[in-house]
Amino acid sequence: MKKNFLIRNKFFIHLITIPILMSLIGLVFIFEASAIRAASSFGDSLHYMKYQAIWLFVGIMVLLFFSFFDYKKLYFFSFLSLSVTILLLLIVLIPGIGSQAGGARRWIDFGFFSVQPTELAKFSVIIYLSSWFINKEKRRFLSFITLVGFLVLLIILQPDMGTAIIVFLLSVILYYEAGMNIFNLAVLIPVAAGGFFLLIKAAPYRLNRLLAFFNPSADPQGITYHINQIFISLSQGGLLGQGFGSSRQKYLFLPEAHTDSIFAIIAEEYGFVGALILIGLYFIFIYKIYHLIRLAPDKQSKLIAVGAFAFFNLQIIINLAGMVGLFPLTGVPLPFLSYGGSNLLISFALIGMLLNIEKRVKV
Repeated sequence: MKKNFLIRNKFFIHLITIPILMSLIGLVFIFEASAIRAASSFGDSLHYMKYQAIWLFVGIMVLLFFSFFDYKKLYFFSFLSLSVTILLLLIVLIPGIGSQAGGARRWIDFGFFSVQPTELAKFSVIIYLSSWFINKEKRRFLSFITLVGFLVLLIILQPDMGTAIIVFLLSVILYYEAGMNIFNLAVLIPVAAGGFFLLIKAAPYRLNRLLAFFNPSADPQGITYHINQIFISLSQGGLLGQGFGSSRQKYLFLPEAHTDSIFAIIAEEYGFVGALILIGLYFIFIYKIYHLIRLAPDKQSKLIAVGAFAFFNLQIIINLAGMVGLFPLTGVPLPFLSYGGSNLLISFALIGMLLNIEKRVKV
């Protein structure tokens, strides 16, 4: 009995404390990386940090809610979530409603806060497919590909290729884990890869990102500026870093320093060792989710855990791979560290569900 309690308590501590610890670290670096931009744009160097702190508090409340909300009742909630997601993905495309930045229309501004519907799409896909795949039904593949294709299309129209890839891969992983026909995926994946390739060729900015990935030195002041500034941050960090607060790239040299590129600022100030510790924390967190997958009490809980596992893995891998030049930059945030309330809320909602599942685990 005592052993069972210790196992549960250890799982609980790691699963909650690591995300909260990393979110608090994120607050510090969000302030560091955004202070100058915030002061020039809003007259308040704490602007971005304040908003992220509010989102963190709300995220913890969301975590507590889902940790007590029975995941077996998610079927009806997931239908509502998916419906709201589709509605918001349509609304954000309407000029005058969807906020545009950097050539993309991805946010809906409600005044005091803004919402990114694509983040909700990741969450909705996980909980909806996890509930839907519990029971067998005919023609599931056709229904599945129609739904996923429609969601991916709406996301690409914004455009947001990075999130479209994540939503597609989340869906495929859940489809496979649910025990569906593997031969359908064998046909789907090459077709999808071809479709994404055509979309890249059709849009100049996507093609430029791909060219920048293959040749970072091609246009240092143009299409490869962002990745070159990231490389400068990483190289200046060295083994032990420049020291806390000593980043030079945060002085408006590095684009998206407080959002997608925050890892570069951390690596610049704490070097290879600091970056390695950060990746180690992610590894422990991901391993705890993997451990829960193995102990999941039923099919639905296992699918939810697999969805959460894929959600965090895909974002971490795509973001970090982009930082070191192993993958094109896509605008995918780094969980718990990058500025952005929508992604933080979704992350904590999934952690709450994992804690709810853990309560039912028999060890």
